[in-house]
Amino acid sequence: MTASELRIVLIILGALVLAAIYWFGRKKPERTQPRESSERREPMLTPDADEPSFTALDETPWHPPAMDTLPESQQPGQRDESDHERIVTLYVVAADGFEIHGHDLMVAAEKAGMVHGHLNIFHRLVDTKPELGPVFSMANMVRPGSFDLAKMDQVSTPGVVIFMTLPGPVAALEAWDMMQAAANRLAGLLQAQVLDDQRTPLGRQRIASLRDELRAYDRKRESLQIKPDW
Repeated sequence: MTASELRIVLIILGALVLAAIYWFGRKKPERTQPRESSERREPMLTPDADEPSFTALDETPWHPPAMDTLPESQQPGQRDESDHERIVTLYVVAADGFEIHGHDLMVAAEKAGMVHGHLNIFHRLVDTKPELGPVFSMANMVRPGSFDLAKMDQVSTPGVVIFMTLPGPVAALEAWDMMQAAANRLAGLLQAQVLDDQRTPLGRQRIASLRDELRAYDRKRESLQIKPDW
């Protein structure tokens, strides 16, 4: 396993621990929809509307980037860069008593502009330069966090985690706008809700705060890249 792969795995494992704390700490509601199996599932993985919006975004078709531009040794979503300075996380979770089914999730992920790839999770790539790596990624909240496309019809999960690592292939604020749009898109298609990194409904204040932080992050990186002319 490369250093990049190891780092991504550690990110996912850390997110899993946070999700476990959240889900186990909640009062278990009465289920309004029978589940196909009585086997206990433990949410393990965690990847920011006053009230959650369930309205899907516009139906503009999205076409995946050409995968033939990737090196043969590189899977979609694989990034060579091993260093990261910050992780920004969102959750898309089903309503209490319900779960998201694999087939619906796969269709929604495609409509939200993501492709299945590296580490068996979904990634949003730069349309014209997929080789730059993921703008953000999406993993399962249930162990082991990955998605086997051959078994998606058997998947049932309380939610997914969407996360981006900075620096990334595009500016931080641009990446956030893309990630938030994708999370809203998924929530609308799956009748789910978007939670922030504190696992509370994503509201206007949190969005504004994050945008300010990421705008400052972009400015700082730009200033560090400007070399004095002397």
